[in-house]
Amino acid sequence: MTSIRLLGRWVINSVLRLGRATMFLTATLVGVFWILRRFQLILQQVFAVGVLTVLIIAVSGLFVGMVLGLQGYNTLVDFGAESSLGLVVALSLTRELGPVLTALLFAGRAGSALTAEIGLMKATSQLAGMEMMAVDPIERVMAPRFLAGFIAMPLLAAMFTAIGVLGGYLIGVGMLSVDSGVYWTSMQEGVDVYDDILNGVIKSVVFGFVVTWIAVFEGYDAAPTSEGVSRATTRTVVIASLAVLGLDFILTSLMFSEI
Repeated sequence: MTSIRLLGRWVINSVLRLGRATMFLTATLVGVFWILRRFQLILQQVFAVGVLTVLIIAVSGLFVGMVLGLQGYNTLVDFGAESSLGLVVALSLTRELGPVLTALLFAGRAGSALTAEIGLMKATSQLAGMEMMAVDPIERVMAPRFLAGFIAMPLLAAMFTAIGVLGGYLIGVGMLSVDSGVYWTSMQEGVDVYDDILNGVIKSVVFGFVVTWIAVFEGYDAAPTSEGVSRATTRTVVIASLAVLGLDFILTSLMFSEI
């Protein structure tokens, strides 16, 4: 009976949190329309969650592209198909690795920062002070951060993919002597705008929406203590990472299903 009670309590708490998160998302989306009048706030948050994440995205994208170039060449050369290296690197990045790895890095860097920042504002009663001054904290604090993450994520994914392709080029052409023209030609002929690039963009948009929603909500829902903020930050990284991987499977199944 104790196990059943614990399971029931966990299910009830999970449903309650999901309900609070949905209500929070509704209020945030309403606040987004109002915050558009104060574009300066959005630019500040785009800088905080987007520009400050560029370095880790660029470095990671370069090394991922270099690893893809090296591993892809070692596999393709056994079949005499090393001329398809550019296509393999581009498809791997545009379809999967670009959006997914960017979302995971975004959750680890920007998502945790958003949760910690908002949680600290709650712990120091800044959000309560805004409410006392008749300022809606969801509209003033949450909405610009949510919109900034939603905007920054697809741009960071595109940057990750582009730099990854460049990293594959540096290894394939500069180190393994693959013809430069063949590298780019195979990529141009094999990568489709709708089936590959557009699907990757859709994934990055969905990941940006979900990761930012989780990060902002966890900060808003955190217990107003140092321990509560640390737990909320941990939950953001864990839940956002699992959500990205699960959504990636679902989106891939929908996009590339022949049914």
